[in-house]
Amino acid sequence: MKLVPDTSVVIDGRITSMIQNGECKGATIIIPEAVFAELEAQANHGREIGFSGLTEIQELCRMRDEGLIELKFVGERPRLDQVKLASGGEIDAMIRNAAIEYEASFMTSDLVQAEVARAKGLSVIFMKPQQENFKPLGIDNFFDENTVAVYLKERVPPYAKKGRLKEMRLVPIRDAPMTEYELRKLAQEILERAKRDPDGFIEIEKKGMTVVQIGSLRIAITRRPFSDGMEISVIRPIADVSLDDYSKSEEIKKSIISDRRGTLIVGPPGSGKSTLAQSIAIFLADRNFVVKTMETPRDLQVPDHITQYSALEGNMGLTAELLLLVRPDFVIFDEIRKPEDFSIYADLHLSGIGMIGVLHAQKVQDAIQRLLFRIDFCLLPQVIPSIIYVSEGQIEKVYSVTLTIGRPNDLASWGMDIPPSPLVTVRDVETGIPVVEIFRYGGETIVVPVEQPVFSESVPEYVEIPVSVPEVPVSSQWKLIEKEIQKEIGRFTEGYVDVRMISDTKATVYIEDRDIPAAIGKGGKNISAIVNKVGVGIDIRSKSEVEAPGREEEKPISPPSSEEGVRIRTDKKYLVLVCSEHAGKIVDVFSGKEYLFTGTVEGSGEILLAKNNSIAQEMLRRHSEGEEIKVRPVD
Repeated sequence: MKLVPDTSVVIDGRITSMIQNGECKGATIIIPEAVFAELEAQANHGREIGFSGLTEIQELCRMRDEGLIELKFVGERPRLDQVKLASGGEIDAMIRNAAIEYEASFMTSDLVQAEVARAKGLSVIFMKPQQENFKPLGIDNFFDENTVAVYLKERVPPYAKKGRLKEMRLVPIRDAPMTEYELRKLAQEILERAKRDPDGFIEIEKKGMTVVQIGSLRIAITRRPFSDGMEISVIRPIADVSLDDYSKSEEIKKSIISDRRGTLIVGPPGSGKSTLAQSIAIFLADRNFVVKTMETPRDLQVPDHITQYSALEGNMGLTAELLLLVRPDFVIFDEIRKPEDFSIYADLHLSGIGMIGVLHAQKVQDAIQRLLFRIDFCLLPQVIPSIIYVSEGQIEKVYSVTLTIGRPNDLASWGMDIPPSPLVTVRDVETGIPVVEIFRYGGETIVVPVEQPVFSESVPEYVEIPVSVPEVPVSSQWKLIEKEIQKEIGRFTEGYVDVRMISDTKATVYIEDRDIPAAIGKGGKNISAIVNKVGVGIDIRSKSEVEAPGREEEKPISPPSSEEGVRIRTDKKYLVLVCSEHAGKIVDVFSGKEYLFTGTVEGSGEILLAKNNSIAQEMLRRHSEGEEIKVRPVD
């Protein structure tokens, strides 16, 4: 029996398996030089399939030495012009010609090659993909029921990551380090399985790096020069979780199936984002929605009726064009990474397709910042109307993103006065409290976390209490922020800059009168850029306020006699101003000498302000500093 295997058969390793099983015992195996040339080219480009094929030929040489087979190397090495035409089938034609010349059977696992060979009149042995009866992979020996990931590297003992998300730990598997020979054998076995298993495929093949998906296992193989040594990393899903297993599943279901149909899943790496996306995909498919996925690599574990798309010809934009023709109800975009991915996500959602995106970010503010580099902030509510933050496998928060015309809550503390403008607010869906505000000022897009007051939950509802704000000690972190602000403002000023932190998100800066215009900048551009960089509000004041010689501490100016003091009390949600004598009237509210706001007194004789309101927080601070809160009826 004479056999001429093509490159595909040599790579998948089945010819040696057939010899070991006795199917080809005593056969003459003829390897054309064209096969060697193709494998060598792959190996020179750092591709694992080239190394795997060369290892297979080395095994054939060993079997020849043992007398199991006869092995011949025939033909001429392809010329440069033939190598350049390899993609058009020139190398494949040279291998088929060797089978014709030696009157041998042609072995291939490539369907096109098999049909061309039959058309040429050759005897063809077509190696169909194996459907079942696979032996366990060598890599399986490193896993147990608690193992999430395995890391194997030459000259290093193997390690495994075990446990659940909240209690995951890295533990050694054995004391002896891995050898390059062991890793090469494992890599060859993995590639052979990926070629033969219907559930396996090579996802990415680059110089020095190969990513393989076999069933639920995602396997990354790296070697020199890409890495400093050969390494195999294997990741498998932690758990098969249903959407109903999450604590906030009802909120998520309503958010996703609503008319807005746009959700971004955010969290740090390894927090369970893809697991949640997988659960959402299954939930939607079970409710008769057409669901597709966009993944690179494709590692979501979803049923067969959910089609998983990768990057078409390495370009997700081409995949998006196909999806616009297919028009699914929902698309799961797993792992938004590249700049163009953000544009693709936005374009698909604005075209009417429901989008579920997965994005790496340590916190929601970081995710917003990543998006703003690619999407105009006014489009955010249309592109991502809701955000799910995931940590340690659990849904921590669900946020809504809305666009209004208004002013930021903490604008007054920055010493700026701008007219109402587009304002994007990210709110906690459960409490309705804003957590991040986004607006444009001085040509800059500013993302500001909204400061939340801290109150004791033990205070009974509507019990009058003395209002006080505990004094916050100056920490080393405050010192660092003060130095940063001092350095940034010092770029625009000539005199000394005195910075004093008054809370985690606010600072007062005292500078010379002549330096104030330069520090603020035209239209507030300079100060807004500094605020956006350091992440705290800045109140610019004249240095003369604290350095005037012999100056006594200012006392509140007595208000007009028509002003009357009010009592303050708090509950779990509101700050309450009690002024019973003005029930049903419109009043101006003052703190000491300064006007705060105009409000309507309810029939009960009270004015209610939400605790998280910036005016309410300012009023609490002033009251704690001894300023009297007074009201004056509006004439």
